[in-house]
Amino acid sequence: MDASELTERFERYCNTKDNEIPEEILNELQSMQRLYSISAEELDFKWQAYSMKMGAEETKLDLKRARDFKKDLQDALERESRGKVQARHDAKRVAATPRAGGKGADDVFGMLDGLVPNTPRPGALNGVNGSTVKRKSNFETPASKAHKKHEMSSPAGVLTPKAETNGGLAFDFSSRENAGDITEQLNGSIPLPDAPSEAPTESRIKLKANTDMSKFSYKTMAMKLSEASEVLDDRIDEFRQLIQDHHSLEDSSFGNPSHQSPNEIIAVGRIASDTSEGRLNAASLVLEGSRRMGSGRRVPLRLDNLPSYNFFPGQIVALRGTNASGDYFTVSESIPLPLLNQPASKPDELDAHNTRLLDTPDSDPSTARPLTILIASGPYTTDTDLSFAPLHTLLENALSAFADALILIGPFLDAEHPQIRSGDFDIPPTADPDTATMTDLFRHHISTALQTFAQQLPTCAIILVPSLRDAQHKHSVFPQDKFAKRELGLGKSVQCVTNPMTLSMNEAIFGMSSLDTLDMLRREEIVAGKHRGVNLYERAARNVVEQRSFLPVFPPTGRERLGAPAGVLERVYTNGKKSGGEKKEGEVATAVEEGVEAQEGEEDAGPSPFLPLGTMLDTSYLKLGEMLNVRPDVLITPSVLQGCVKVVESVLVINPGTLSKRRAAGTYARMVINPASVTPEERDRGFAVAHKLWERARVDIVKT
Repeated sequence: MDASELTERFERYCNTKDNEIPEEILNELQSMQRLYSISAEELDFKWQAYSMKMGAEETKLDLKRARDFKKDLQDALERESRGKVQARHDAKRVAATPRAGGKGADDVFGMLDGLVPNTPRPGALNGVNGSTVKRKSNFETPASKAHKKHEMSSPAGVLTPKAETNGGLAFDFSSRENAGDITEQLNGSIPLPDAPSEAPTESRIKLKANTDMSKFSYKTMAMKLSEASEVLDDRIDEFRQLIQDHHSLEDSSFGNPSHQSPNEIIAVGRIASDTSEGRLNAASLVLEGSRRMGSGRRVPLRLDNLPSYNFFPGQIVALRGTNASGDYFTVSESIPLPLLNQPASKPDELDAHNTRLLDTPDSDPSTARPLTILIASGPYTTDTDLSFAPLHTLLENALSAFADALILIGPFLDAEHPQIRSGDFDIPPTADPDTATMTDLFRHHISTALQTFAQQLPTCAIILVPSLRDAQHKHSVFPQDKFAKRELGLGKSVQCVTNPMTLSMNEAIFGMSSLDTLDMLRREEIVAGKHRGVNLYERAARNVVEQRSFLPVFPPTGRERLGAPAGVLERVYTNGKKSGGEKKEGEVATAVEEGVEAQEGEEDAGPSPFLPLGTMLDTSYLKLGEMLNVRPDVLITPSVLQGCVKVVESVLVINPGTLSKRRAAGTYARMVINPASVTPEERDRGFAVAHKLWERARVDIVKT
C-alpha cells in the first residue's frame, strides 16, 4: 500500500508536530486497506463519516481511535452481509398461513411470521463500534406488545418519547472550540472588506429569478408512469441531438447498441444496473437506450477496452463501440458531452451593476466595496435541543459583516431531528396548544429570528431554499415548490425560492439545491484509470455540470443506504410521573433507544422501522431540475461531507457543509465578490464579457 498517500490524507487528523503519521497508526490504516480492498481516498471519507458519527467537533486520530475505526468498518461489513443474506432468505421464504391470533398479538394476519428473532437491528448499536447488545429481561413485569410500536406511531400504553438522543450528554454550543476558523479557502489573497462606517440605505444587490417558479406548484403524489417514461426517454434524445450538433455528426453515425452488427456506432443512452440491489460495478453495467434509437432496451456493456471511465446510475453517456455478438456492447471510447455556455454580460450591464456597489453615485469606482454573501445549509441546531444557537450565531456574523445577501438552505425544522420526530418539544407560547402545528414552531424559531435580523439590517437579501426534510413544508418531493411565505410569517426582505433554483445576484448567476448530490455520487459511482486521480469533489461537480442537472443520479440513493438518524429514547410514566431513564423497582424498561435495549421476552420485530427520508422524486417534473441556457457562475451543493470550494469548468462549486452537526458545530461559506472589470478593448468591441467570477471572488469555509 502507498504510505505516502495515506500520510498525505491522514496527517491532518493526528496530533503530530513532524507532519507524519505514527508508525503504529499507519500500520492499522494499511491493514484496513488490505482487509477491505479500499483506496486511501475512500478510507479518508469513511473516517470523516466515522468522525461525524462520533459527534466530536474535531476527532483526532490516535491508536485507540484507529482500532475502534477498524472495528466499526468490520461491523458495518458484517451488517451489510447479514442484510443481503436475510434479503435472499426472505425472497425464498413461502408465506405462512394467515391467522388471527397466536404468537404475536400485533401480527393479526401472521404477516410477520418467519422473521428471524435474533437478527440484530441496524440501529441496535452500543457505542461507536457498532457492537450489538443482547436484550435484557425484566422478570418483574411482563412486557406489553404495544411496546413494539415504533416512534412514528401514536404513543401506546404509558409510553412517552423523550428527546434526549442516544442517552448521551447534550452538546453545549457556547463551549465550542475554534469558532471562526477557516477550514478551506479560495483566493485568500483577496482581503476581507472593512465594515462601512454607516449601514447602507439601499440594497446593493439586484435579484432576478432565472427559474420559472410557478411550474413547481404541481400536484404531488399524482405521477403517471407514462409521463415519467416519456421524460426519461426525451432526455436521452435531447442529449443525442446536442452531441450530433456539437461534433457535426451524421445520422448514420448513431445506432442501436442492442442490435447485432460488426459496424462501429455511437450509442447514446442512460447508465443503469442489471440488478435493483447492490452497488453499481463494471460487471452489472448496462446501457438503457431510448425508444427511438435503442428500442427502449438495455444492453450489457464491456469496458475492457476503456482504460479510464467514471459512471453512475442515471448518467447520460455517448459511447463508441460495437455489438458483434449481439449479447453485449463493447465500448472503445467515451465521448465527452458538450457543456453549456459560460455566463456573460455586456460592458454597460456590468457598469450598471458596479454602480450599485458605490457608497454614492459620485464616488470613485476604485473605492467600490465588494459584495459579502454568507451561505449556510441545515440542520440549524444540534440533535440535543431546539435552541437554534448556530442560526443565531450566523445571523450575528452576517450583521457584524454588513452582509449583502444571506442564502439559507434547508432543512430548517429537520424531520429527522429526534425532538421533531418524536413530538417531544415545547409548544410555542403564542400558539394554541390544541391547534398548534409545525408552522407555529417554524414561526417561533425561524421567522422571529429572521424578522429581528431584517429589522437590524434591512438591506440584506435573505434567500430561503427548502429541503425534502423540512417538517413544516407540504411539498416534499423533488423538484420542490417554495415555502408559503405568508403562512410562515416571513417579511418582505425574505425571498422564498424553489429547490432547485437559479437566480442572478447583479451579474453573477447562482445555482443552488438542497439535495446532497455530492454524497450520492460518492456512493453510486464507479471509477477506473486516470479518473481515480481526480479529487472526489471535482469529479462529482464535473458530473453535475456536464449532465446539466441538479440531480444527475437516477434513481437516487436508496434511503436504506443512508446514515441512520439519531435514536429516540422512550421513557415510562409511573404513577403519573416520567421516569428518569433508569430502571427502578416496579417500572418497565420498555423500548429504549431504537433497539439498544429491550426485554428478552419481547419478540424482535426485525430492523428498526425508521429510516432516513431519502430523496422523494417526481420523475414527471424532472425537467424542472435541469440547468438551462448557461452554466452558473456559482454552484451551491450542500453536503454532509466536509465543506469545500472548487473551480470546475469555470464554475465556482461551493459545499458550505452543514451549519450544525448532530453533536457539534458545523461550517458555513463566506463569499466576497469584487466588482467586474472591463478592459478598454472589450468595451470598444461591445460584446458580452465572461464574468470569470472564480478570479475575483474569495470563498472561505468557516467554522460556526
